Amino acid sequence: MPHYDVIDRNRRALLGAGATLLLGAAWPARAPAQTAGGGKTKIGVIGSGKIGGTIGGLWVKAGHSVFFSSRHPEELKDLVTNLGSLAQAGTVAQAVSFGDVIFVAVPYKALPEVGKENEAGLKGKVVLDACNAVAGRDGQELADEVERDGIGVVSQRYLPGTHVVRAFNTMGYMVFAKEAHRPDPKLAIPIAGDDPQAVQVASGLVRDAGFDPVVVGKLADARRFQRGQPGYGQQVSAAELKQKLSLP
Repeated sequence: MPHYDVIDRNRRALLGAGATLLLGAAWPARAPAQTAGGGKTKIGVIGSGKIGGTIGGLWVKAGHSVFFSSRHPEELKDLVTNLGSLAQAGTVAQAVSFGDVIFVAVPYKALPEVGKENEAGLKGKVVLDACNAVAGRDGQELADEVERDGIGVVSQRYLPGTHVVRAFNTMGYMVFAKEAHRPDPKLAIPIAGDDPQAVQVASGLVRDAGFDPVVVGKLADARRFQRGQPGYGQQVSAAELKQKLSLP
């Protein structure tokens, strides 16, 4: 069984109860948002835990259709029930087939497996990558590869044929739930990608989730907001993040 499918039932329960309550308090009544392309997006979520469930839930509330995935979709029943008719759950393969955009939030050691098992279905799609490499969890070899080459470059390596954009990797789910759609200035979310159209799509989805996207650069520049770097963990506005990273 793939590592990313071994689901902690206690985390599912916490997400279905506590996180959903947090999100309900964070979302104001608002018209369904649109992406930069001007329409609703079908989004497949791979890794429907705290980050995947929270960000995916924000997109549902913005009017997008979201498919949350697991090999055990029955464990996502409470999540999709609480989110309503735009949310559904199933297998990873179903989520990949459903989504025009894919959001990946799994332990980093699972990323090579995700890419290999779903290479055909993922080909050509925009993939928002929120995964972080942690040596103690994901292995020293993979952590060293990320440190050497930069996490954006490594993620693209393991997701061949996709348009990877790094996003939503710098803070915990409770921060996202609490700060979504806060009054201006919105919370800044650093993003990076090599494909301009994919970055535009990601920027629109960041805005729809209730945040302010800050384009840091290409995938090679995503190392600037990976774990342990200056852009990581910054709960600041876009102007403040740009200043911290010396961006124009």
